[in-house]
Amino acid sequence: MRQAATRGSGEEPSLRVFAIPMRTRFRGVTSREGVLVRGAAGWGEFSPFAEYGPRECARWWAACHEAAEQGWPDPVRDRVPVNVTVPAVGPEHAARIVAEGRGCRTAKVKVAERGQRAADDIARVEAVRDAIGPGGRVRVDANGGWDVDTAVRMVRELDRFGLEYVEQPCATLAELAEVRRRVDVPVAADESIRRAEDPLRVRAAGAADIVVLKVQPLGGVRAALRVAEACGLPVVVSSAVETSVGLAAGVALAAALPELPYACGLATMRLLAADVCAEPLEPVDGYLPVRRPEVDADRLAEVEADPAGWPARVAAAREVWREQRATAGEV
Repeated sequence: MRQAATRGSGEEPSLRVFAIPMRTRFRGVTSREGVLVRGAAGWGEFSPFAEYGPRECARWWAACHEAAEQGWPDPVRDRVPVNVTVPAVGPEHAARIVAEGRGCRTAKVKVAERGQRAADDIARVEAVRDAIGPGGRVRVDANGGWDVDTAVRMVRELDRFGLEYVEQPCATLAELAEVRRRVDVPVAADESIRRAEDPLRVRAAGAADIVVLKVQPLGGVRAALRVAEACGLPVVVSSAVETSVGLAAGVALAAALPELPYACGLATMRLLAADVCAEPLEPVDGYLPVRRPEVDADRLAEVEADPAGWPARVAAAREVWREQRATAGEV
């Protein structure tokens, strides 16, 4: 097994680098890569996307450090409802994904994929509605891919299939607010939330009814809980397409929230072709159990990758994280 280490300020975390192929191309990503770190509390995951610089990666490192060294707050529930995620695939494939969704009664359908037509989105959402039945819930996620007029037209068109909400129909807060004023379907903000102050801006702009929170981009479970409390809007916890190690942090956040009115986007393990745990975090009857799976040495060995630039990337993120903590008087 390949190993790498970074050094500094008395810390010498052993980094285990992984690279796992995606089953289906997802938001342009074909392989999910990152680092696992073992600490006093267990395993943590650091898996920022390739385009992120040290300042943004510092929050991802904070989440990894919390998981590895501190652990998470006590849960208030022992399982978390989750949705099945349907990528921008054809209608038959979409229906099959829902049918194989391990009991999930909510489906999130990707729409506004570059290079596809409105008719493709309509056919996909219709197939998902048929597959999940009238009692299931269907939400769509445009990843900011529409302009305002297109978003309004498409949301109204797709709402004939009974939408629970539309996630990030447009890119900017002003656009989200305008869409929200012109449609009856609730609007959720996802890409608009990348920093702890973003949900407060979303609420102040009247841009969303729901916020989608992800643990790594917000700097950990405790940081995300503070954001949720300050924001005061209903929360959907989502993954950043992580291994079961990273997903466990998302489950910990969802389990600790005082209220959880919506199914969470944490059933993403099947988007990956493999995992680092022998017992991956997979739904049972539409719920993820609140547990922390253990990394399996053989599974990790199968996906372990050349460390390449990861030690330097971790070191840069840790340095920014330390500076931020010092500024905040936390060290």
